[in-house]
Amino acid sequence: MQTDALSEQFGLFLDVLDTGSFSAAARRHALTPSAVARRIDALERSFGVQLVSRSTHAIRPTTAGLAFAERARRIVHELHLARAEAAALDSTPTGRIRIDAPTPFGRRHLAPALAEFLQAYPGVDIQLRLIDSFVDLHGAHLGEVDLVLRIGPMADTRLVATPLAPMVRVLCASPDYLRRRGMPSAPEELLEHDGLDWDALAPPHAWRFERDGKRQLFRPRRLRMVANNAEALLSGVLAGLGIAHLPTWLISDNLLHGELLPLFCESGLPDPEPSGIYALRLTREADSRTRLLLEFLRTRFGPVPPWDQALRSGLIFG
Repeated sequence: MQTDALSEQFGLFLDVLDTGSFSAAARRHALTPSAVARRIDALERSFGVQLVSRSTHAIRPTTAGLAFAERARRIVHELHLARAEAAALDSTPTGRIRIDAPTPFGRRHLAPALAEFLQAYPGVDIQLRLIDSFVDLHGAHLGEVDLVLRIGPMADTRLVATPLAPMVRVLCASPDYLRRRGMPSAPEELLEHDGLDWDALAPPHAWRFERDGKRQLFRPRRLRMVANNAEALLSGVLAGLGIAHLPTWLISDNLLHGELLPLFCESGLPDPEPSGIYALRLTREADSRTRLLLEFLRTRFGPVPPWDQALRSGLIFG
């Protein structure tokens, strides 16, 4: 099996385990659920062992599958690193990379990753601009910058998008708010609670839940705060103003420290949304230093981002 095919096959298997669903893994890889099932079947045949158990409710790893997943995750990580190191040795990268990124994500996750990248590649310089403008983040400034980080659906198919990380969104509220107003037991009860939400540009998958086989919108009728900035909404939730539907990359530390409590997460984190976190560029053939950075960020943030890994291992759901 060639290296890229091996990485793809192992990555698909790990996504099936991480999501517990052929359908959710299929969305990450632009495949049908039946195609994912066939590939997992082929993987099991090639190793001569059952890796997952299938039921109508979830896909769960067997004992052999768990052991295989641990090694497969290390193999995929090493393959990414080997590819990046080979590119670096082929021609030592030099020059400047100009990046626009959303302020909250850039401050929390991108800037530390870029600092690590610059330490590894002393010939590269980075110009990072953290912005909150939705127009800029659609790629309006591409040409002036090399990469734009975008969180959410891709509106312009002319741009080349490199997936960096999946997006998981969790309903949350402060312990103080839930003591005062009570814990909602079903999405329908959200209507009677106070909420916080995006101002006019709400994410398309926010406040939507699977009910009766369909995705339905359940959002608090009264919005105590609307804002165009994720950190402003987080401040309001921490102050006990109401319930918000926020991404795990923003609130993972608050959940781990007990400053916020997750709602409707009895079975663990929700499935990732169809759209995620992307790096956009204009040209299909990126220069060597940009390719190296993209591979570095993909390895750093995926396939399961560090903030979601921390929640899986450190948060008690239910």
